[in-house]
Amino acid sequence: MSKDTKYDLEKRTARFGEAIIKFCKKVPRGPITDPLINQLVKAATSIGANYSEADDAESKQDFKHKIGICKKESRESKHFLRMIAVAAPQLKEEARIHW
Repeated sequence: MSKDTKYDLEKRTARFGEAIIKFCKKVPRGPITDPLINQLVKAATSIGANYSEADDAESKQDFKHKIGICKKESRESKHFLRMIAVAAPQLKEEARIHW
């Protein structure tokens, strides 16, 4: 694996968002899990979108701001994965892989 391939954050963040979408399709739907699924999909898929914006930043300050949003959305994704692991214990191990 070349250095460019290993650290291609645009591809990696997109693959993470895709993996979360696939994971969320396995979560049983209900009044508790529906909001968690919604929040997780929003947070996890926005990481890649915000990274793409950061990659095209107009200044260092703009880059730092957008990378900061990526970091925030990453932490939020981890939080919602943890909540889904509690709401759907049968998916706990898979949720842990993602977080």
